[in-house]
Amino acid sequence: MAYKHLFFDLDHTLWDFEANAKLTLQDLYSSLALADHGVHDFDSFYERYIYHNERLWERYRKGFIKRDDLRWKRMWHTLLDFKIGNEKLARTMDVAFLDKLPTRTLLFPGAIEILTYLQSKGYALHLITNGFEKVQHSKLKYSGLSDFFHYVITSEGSNSLKPHKEIFDFAMKQTGATVKESIMLGDDIAADIIGAQNAGMDQVYVNHKDIEPPVKPTYTVTSLKELEKIF
Repeated sequence: MAYKHLFFDLDHTLWDFEANAKLTLQDLYSSLALADHGVHDFDSFYERYIYHNERLWERYRKGFIKRDDLRWKRMWHTLLDFKIGNEKLARTMDVAFLDKLPTRTLLFPGAIEILTYLQSKGYALHLITNGFEKVQHSKLKYSGLSDFFHYVITSEGSNSLKPHKEIFDFAMKQTGATVKESIMLGDDIAADIIGAQNAGMDQVYVNHKDIEPPVKPTYTVTSLKELEKIF
């Protein structure tokens, strides 16, 4: 077989970040009584959180902000959109969010089935994720994914971030793989697809939202089950 090592992204590829985050934020909205603070519509609150989370992650990937700033300021900026300048509340939300989020277990359809299939075919499965070490391992544990992966390469553990070549080089060294026998599978064009291209790896664009990519990946699928056609 052409590939021996399959490197998956986690969030938005296997683990449904948006669905899990929404459930967690709904809990915080109720338990912290955010309506009493002036957030009167949860759906608007959730939309603003997703916006600020994505914007701050982009800044974090580019090295403009630190990890801790990313964590609490996504809450801070969301609250500011509702004219709530309460840093203590933002930091409380940050701690509670990161405590609850990794225990969520919603996966994209077919995630367990496709990993079982790929494992049975003899592929070595690994993760390359920009998430934080403790948080990502907790997600894997609670969602039943831990046993599928030989190595979990995080941005925190590798001291680098996708799409930078260094994290892919680190992954090759850790796993003993070569780029020619490896392929990256992920949902993010910049981090996963262009990052892997720059590292010399083939790629599978896991295009859950079925949008037109700005670059041409090696392969594109719109569901995890379609991976059976490739591997």
